[in-house]
Amino acid sequence: MSADWTEQHIPDQRGRVAIVTGANTGLGFETARMLAARGATVVLAVRDPEKGRQAAARITGDVTVQALDLASLDSIRSAAADLRAAHPRIDLLINNAGVMYTPRQTTADGFELQFGVNHLGHFALTGLLLDRLLPIPGSRVVTVSSTGHRIRAAIHFDDLQWERSYSRSGAYGQAKLANLMFTYELQRRLAPHGTTIAVAAHPGMSDTELARNTPPVVRLAAGWLAPLLTQQAAMGALPTVRAATDPAVVGGQYYGPGNRGEIRGYPKPVTSSPASHDRAVQQRLWTVSEELTGVTFPLSAAVG
Repeated sequence: MSADWTEQHIPDQRGRVAIVTGANTGLGFETARMLAARGATVVLAVRDPEKGRQAAARITGDVTVQALDLASLDSIRSAAADLRAAHPRIDLLINNAGVMYTPRQTTADGFELQFGVNHLGHFALTGLLLDRLLPIPGSRVVTVSSTGHRIRAAIHFDDLQWERSYSRSGAYGQAKLANLMFTYELQRRLAPHGTTIAVAAHPGMSDTELARNTPPVVRLAAGWLAPLLTQQAAMGALPTVRAATDPAVVGGQYYGPGNRGEIRGYPKPVTSSPASHDRAVQQRLWTVSEELTGVTFPLSAAVG
């Protein structure tokens, strides 16, 4: 296969059901658009249904909208119930939505916002929908991480919610590291079933609304450098779409832009930080995430 994997490489998706969180704008919108164009039934799972409907109107194909606020466990449970009722089978769950560098805020359940939305919200949603994927050969859970998982990143079990002191970048790094650790531990637990795989992806530096909370001086510098450092959302979405659709993908892989520094370029398998592969921390994070969300997965703990 060509090293330059593009939208044209997406296999036929007819008959497949894909749920994409945060799909009304940016990377999620482009991911949904590409999947729908290849025939998938796509659900835009979004916080603002009206914005979701506006986005759906711009996409050609079988597209519906589901209200989902990842900052509320009640909303996640309600959305999961709706999705389960509407879709006896789910082929792709794409955990794309996220927030970045926000001032310290908490979710409806008291979680620090970046950790709550980016990790715990997707953890809960995945657990509540997983039994719709498990019977489907070739089904996938794709979770979007970031190169930010390397920046000031650790899982602070002694202060997961950043109540003692708060760092926007540190909290983002923790959340994105958690996305990868969740993917790797989920893959180990899925492996014995032989049907569903867990994969991660990151978009490099893409021109989206995600960075709207970065400090003004950073936004100003980024504005000048954007033509050199960033890529359009459609390119940034390609690692996610490849992770979701390329037949050559295997569970536990991580996809990102292929150019130096993983900032731009066509998608390829990339490596994550050594910290992301700490199995003891992965397992502890899984246990804590179950406790915090009240969601347990229909899977046995990985052994060996």
